[in-house]
Amino acid sequence: MKKIAIQGAEGSNHHKVARDFYGENVQLEECLSFDKLVECLLNKTSEKAVMAIENTIAGSIIPNYALIDSNNLHISGEEYLNIHHHLMALPGQKIEEIKEVCSHPMALLQCKEFFKKHPNIRLVEDVDTAEVAKRIAKKQLKGVAAIAPKLAAEIFGLEVLEDEIQTMKDNSTRFVIIQTEKPNNGIDQINKASFKFQLDHKRGSLATILNVLSDCKMNLTKIQSLPVIESPWKYSFFVDVTFDSYKDYEKAIAIIEIMAEEFKVLGAYKNGRK
Repeated sequence: MKKIAIQGAEGSNHHKVARDFYGENVQLEECLSFDKLVECLLNKTSEKAVMAIENTIAGSIIPNYALIDSNNLHISGEEYLNIHHHLMALPGQKIEEIKEVCSHPMALLQCKEFFKKHPNIRLVEDVDTAEVAKRIAKKQLKGVAAIAPKLAAEIFGLEVLEDEIQTMKDNSTRFVIIQTEKPNNGIDQINKASFKFQLDHKRGSLATILNVLSDCKMNLTKIQSLPVIESPWKYSFFVDVTFDSYKDYEKAIAIIEIMAEEFKVLGAYKNGRK
């Protein structure tokens, strides 16, 4: 059985993605940071990892692009997950008895409007949503609640006090499956790719690349720039494209490889959008 590294604890959204992608009996390696997650891959204690890369509300998780690039990791797949935040505590408690809610800063931010109706509750930033749920159950903490997926409530025996407390109901996160080895995905299954390149700081250089993508029938679904640390005012571009024909993709890659600097394919895989 493959061991999959996830950011966060059992019951987290990363756990749910791993389970959706690999099945319910997936073996997990829990990591409380993305740096630790990458370390697990490099040390070979995990074969693959699940990493959040962008969110419809918060945007790109820019440090994770840098982690994938600087550690020469490969993207072998992706999964999109609708994010649902639920307020949970020990069984038998009422929301009026809750004095403190601990959760990841992003979860607290995404539930800000709900807590305006409960000014008596103190909001405390913590490292992970599901980790808080696990701690409440283990230590039998009364008066403390967690914001976490329902999966965490099921695993740790907590009771959901309020469903769907997120402000924006249409909140989705894209996760990528990463590994150290180049993936061996079948060509007939590949219809999306991620790559990275640098360009000279010249007028029209990026437009030229975008024209190549258009001419080769590539659909640009994402472009993200990151500064090149050692070269002030120079940028790397991370691009996602979808396509119908693998031959069109090969043609686009062959041309861009000649035109751009530091070109690298991060992964070619099956589009995770349903």
